[in-house]
Amino acid sequence: MRAEIISVGTEILLGEITDTNSQYLAARLPAIGIDLYHQSTVGDNLARLSEAIERGLARSDVLIITGGLGPTDDDLTREAIADVLGETMFVDSEAENRLRAFFTARGVSFPERNVKQTMLIPSATAIPNPRGTAPGWWVEKNDKYIVAMPGPPAEMQRMWEHEVEPKLAQLGGAGVLVSRVLKTIGVGESHIDEMIAPLLNSANPSIGVYAKPDGVHIRLAAKADFQEAAWVLIAPVEEEARRILGTIIWGADNDTLEGVVGDMLDARGLTLATMESCTSGLLASTITDVTGAAQYYKGGFVAYSTQMKMGLGVSADIIEQHGAISAEVAGAMAAAARRDLDANYGIGITGIAGNDEVEGKPPGTMHIAVAGEFGADNISYTFYQGRQATKRRAVTTALFLLRRTLLAQAG
Repeated sequence: MRAEIISVGTEILLGEITDTNSQYLAARLPAIGIDLYHQSTVGDNLARLSEAIERGLARSDVLIITGGLGPTDDDLTREAIADVLGETMFVDSEAENRLRAFFTARGVSFPERNVKQTMLIPSATAIPNPRGTAPGWWVEKNDKYIVAMPGPPAEMQRMWEHEVEPKLAQLGGAGVLVSRVLKTIGVGESHIDEMIAPLLNSANPSIGVYAKPDGVHIRLAAKADFQEAAWVLIAPVEEEARRILGTIIWGADNDTLEGVVGDMLDARGLTLATMESCTSGLLASTITDVTGAAQYYKGGFVAYSTQMKMGLGVSADIIEQHGAISAEVAGAMAAAARRDLDANYGIGITGIAGNDEVEGKPPGTMHIAVAGEFGADNISYTFYQGRQATKRRAVTTALFLLRRTLLAQAG
């Protein structure tokens, strides 16, 4: 069965928001046996949206539309579907009663324009949306299916998981695709490709190698009549890939580097403190994105100025001798954070995230250190990608360095 995704919203075309809905849906269709052949984005224009739906129905079995289900005049997904199918919309009185009750329960007056969100056509049934005011549409006509869901990701994802995916899974037919993503760090894409070269001729599962912000990912994808059979195909290839790559692999699928490193600290009863300069707290924020980080993360300092670094215990002599942007200062920052917060490990980051030279050093210069009971380890490099990407790369490198230290000290 062939699917097509249409994202609706002029704000997407203008770059005001990122279309994460299409990415989310594309990752989930293969597992229910539905092949995605086309994606498109259409602004809030009735003629262009109708054209996109008509084109989609001509070449696909299932259209999945997100966005355009709000109550305002520029929310046109319902109107476009009705236009293409030649059907007249009507108010679903039960849906209207539920929506009015929704507003009453919250002590808010009901805007009459929201009645628009309760409309249907004869070929459509409403899809419940407990997280918002806009029900979805499930449309069946001429052996074609249209699924319309709201644009806010929290609403769309809940609707997909609980209402839409189970129904589409029954339509998917024979053949499902499952995948395993192995995540590596510390070795470049071309070297990873060389290391697993003996596996790359596999057709089922297929293997892809991709450079990502958190390292290099290896995607193993297998297709079979049933998920269990597809996983059987993946298992021996995954086992061999893990044997070849060893500890280069830091995680799989939805794992995050901060989560994996946090689990390592937690499992060993170890604690961490940080002192960062050019990353401006991004390392601390990333570490504490993980549920339960309070078990192992004691806290951190954002020491942006040289004066603050010295105030926190970084020697003025080290700064004067080596400069504030140096491996020595990163090591002193890591040691000071560890000492001041009585942690097992400290991380220090100093560098240049902006696009100007500092101390005669080019943008993208980074010095990162991990200090522990058994000494210190550090990484220095120069690689500039713009302020935000440079800061993110430094945080990823810091977590990689901490993981490397933990593995080395585990024996």
